[in-house]
Amino acid sequence: MTQPPTDVFVHPKALCESTTIGANTRVWAFAHVLPGAVIGQDCNICDHVFIENDVVLGDRVTVKSGVQLWDGLRVSDDVFIGPNATFSNDKYPRSKQYQAALETHIGRGASVGGGATILPGLRIGARAMVGAGSVVTHDVPARAIVSGNPARIVGYVDAKRQSEAAPTTTRRIEDEVTATSVAKVTLHQLPFVADLRGSLSAGEFLSQIPFAPKRYFMVFDVPGKDVRGEHAHKECHQFLVCARGSVAVVVDDGQTSEEIVLDAPNLGLYLPPMVWAVQYRYSADALLLVFASEHYDPADYIRDYDDFLAAIAR
Repeated sequence: MTQPPTDVFVHPKALCESTTIGANTRVWAFAHVLPGAVIGQDCNICDHVFIENDVVLGDRVTVKSGVQLWDGLRVSDDVFIGPNATFSNDKYPRSKQYQAALETHIGRGASVGGGATILPGLRIGARAMVGAGSVVTHDVPARAIVSGNPARIVGYVDAKRQSEAAPTTTRRIEDEVTATSVAKVTLHQLPFVADLRGSLSAGEFLSQIPFAPKRYFMVFDVPGKDVRGEHAHKECHQFLVCARGSVAVVVDDGQTSEEIVLDAPNLGLYLPPMVWAVQYRYSADALLLVFASEHYDPADYIRDYDDFLAAIAR
C-alpha cells in the first residue's frame, strides 16, 4: 500500500491511502482517507473522520471528529469544520443508484459549526459562519452568520452595529450628516415635517444628497430571510432611503465593516464607489428607494467579495 509523505503525521490507528497531502498535516486515530483525496499543508484531520476520493482540502483546514467529507466537496484555506457536521452530495439519494456528486464549495476562512448540515451543491462564502446544528439550504454570502433550520442570516462577521460603534468612530460633519466608521459612507438626516394633513420628507440633490441621479430603483416584497445587494460599484454612487418599514445595511470598505439600520423615511445612507454593501433583515412592509449616479451597467459591478478585496488592494 502506498504511504503518505514522510512530513505528514499519521496516527498508527489511522488509515491514510492518499499520497497527495501537504507538509505538517496531521491525521489522527481511526480516520480514513481514500487514495484520491487531496489535502493541503498544516491540516488537522481529527479522530473518526472519513474523506472520500473526490475531496479537495486547502491549507490549514481543521476537520473535527465524526465528520464525513463526500465526493464533490471543495474546501478553501483556513476553514474550520466542527464535530459531526454533515455534507450531502446527492439531492435525491437512492440505494444502488449512483449519480455524479454535486460540488459544494466552502470559502476561505469559513467556519461550519458542530452538527450543522450542508445540502448539496451550495457555496459557503469566505469567512462565513454556520451556527451549530444549522441546516443550510441556500448559498451563504461572504462573512454572513447563519443559524437555524432552515438557516437564516442573523448578522455579519466583524460588522459593528450602530449601538456598538465607539464614540470615536462617528463624528458630526454637519447638523444633518454623520460619518460612519466606513470610509466616506455617511448617514443623512433629511428634513421631516408632520402635521394634521400627514407627514412629508424631502431632500435636494447636490446640496443634501451628494450627487445628481441618473436613475432610481425600488426594492420591496423581500422575504425577511433573503439578502439583497452583495456587491460594490466601481464608479456608481448610491443613496438609500427606506421609505417604509426597515432594513439593515452592512457596509464594508475592505478594512472596516458597520451595520446601519434604516427605519425612518427621512434617514438616508450615502454609498460612494468601492464600498461593499449588503441589505438584509427587511421588515415585511419594507420599501427601499435607491438613487444611482449612473445608468445601469453590468460592468460596473463587483459581485465577488474576494475580487472586491483584490481591487481595493490594487
